Amino acid sequence: MDLKSLRYAVLGAGSFGTVLANIIAENDYQCSMWMRDESEAAEARASGINTRYLPNLQLPDNLHIDSRLHMLAQECDVFLFTVPSCAVREVAKVVSAHIKPGAFLISGTKGIEPVSSKLMSQVLEEEIPGHEIGVLSGPNLAKEISERQLTGSVIASHSAELCALVQEVMGNSYFRIYSNDDRTGVELAGTLKNIYAILSGIASGLGFGANSMSMLITRSLAEMSRFASAQGANAASYLGLSGVGDLIATCTSPLSRNYQIGLRVGQGMNLEQAVADLGQTAEGVNTVAVVHERAAQMNIPMPLCDGLYEILHANRPTKEVVASLMDRDQTEDVEYKVN
Repeated sequence: MDLKSLRYAVLGAGSFGTVLANIIAENDYQCSMWMRDESEAAEARASGINTRYLPNLQLPDNLHIDSRLHMLAQECDVFLFTVPSCAVREVAKVVSAHIKPGAFLISGTKGIEPVSSKLMSQVLEEEIPGHEIGVLSGPNLAKEISERQLTGSVIASHSAELCALVQEVMGNSYFRIYSNDDRTGVELAGTLKNIYAILSGIASGLGFGANSMSMLITRSLAEMSRFASAQGANAASYLGLSGVGDLIATCTSPLSRNYQIGLRVGQGMNLEQAVADLGQTAEGVNTVAVVHERAAQMNIPMPLCDGLYEILHANRPTKEVVASLMDRDQTEDVEYKVN
């Protein structure tokens, strides 16, 4: 396959979509970035800057910016979805009506569809059947990537060809991409860690120190892998970049929207006030409600997830929830053992 002859489309011009489109274009591949609003697209074409999300990143001249989704769907061969989870199905329907046979689909969105409780790759499978699908996930804070700070990501797919394509087209001197065939595990990791990033923000807002944060992140990882294993994922995936790597990044960085929502709640705001103060919501707010319900249905112990649900969606006092979590029975430290 001649990768240079293919056309690549990044669907969604938020921070993450913008840095990925920038990388693909800088690697000298034919790349278009879709922006929903034509006035914003025109401004970005004229200035070479996505002023709304990454005003300090000068985009390369060869990056095409377009608001005509149906045209990109007809013309491109590889589609990278980075729109919010609530919009993936809507965008996928448009792409499905025009897509070429054999085109590749990649999800870069970390979330669960609110109504169906489906992962983004499952939404793409439903709306655009018959195409190879991959999931891109990892500790990928967009602002740091835009500053060319070293990081890594994971492309997960059952298609070795798709994994190799993403590694070649998107890898560079500061963005390293590893492959994994556990698509469910990698995607769930990127989705679930948003829950625990909010919890970490709450812990910081309450003034907890390093010991507390270490315990929280470690127990979060155990809870994530327990839930994922029940969905058929490989628990070992949670020891990689898409698991513990992404968890650490979003649980400790002020650049994480989920962490920032939690920080405000820990400082005394309710969810509505926290969202209003930050000026944007975060994927973990919806995810915790979906996972809380799913875990109850499957009888999977998720005390941290349940506690966050009670804080955000049942208005239970934060300190009361923390006290109840610390009063639980003490169990084994390591749930999964290697023989």
